[in-house]
Amino acid sequence: MTEDLDNYESEIENALSNNSIKKADKFAHELNASYEAAESYTKKSERISLRLTPTDLKAIKTTAIEEGIPYQTLISGVLHKFVTGKLVDSKHNSSDNM
Repeated sequence: MTEDLDNYESEIENALSNNSIKKADKFAHELNASYEAAESYTKKSERISLRLTPTDLKAIKTTAIEEGIPYQTLISGVLHKFVTGKLVDSKHNSSDNM
């Protein structure tokens, strides 16, 4: 089967055989985010009703699209980080580093 490969495919096969392929950090981050989103989406949870301004909801939905997750998952994740003390204020942290 190796005989049917072109040069590019052969390089990929060799790299796989030699374990010389490394994940890109961005890909690893996106993969981890996808796993977390899938895990939180499949967990049993309680439903709540929440009123948001149209502007806030639009911003949340835009961010969720950029992250590639449902907006409800994004809201749930932010709330979870808040209640567990893991929510970080990026504006506050960036001013501390100056």
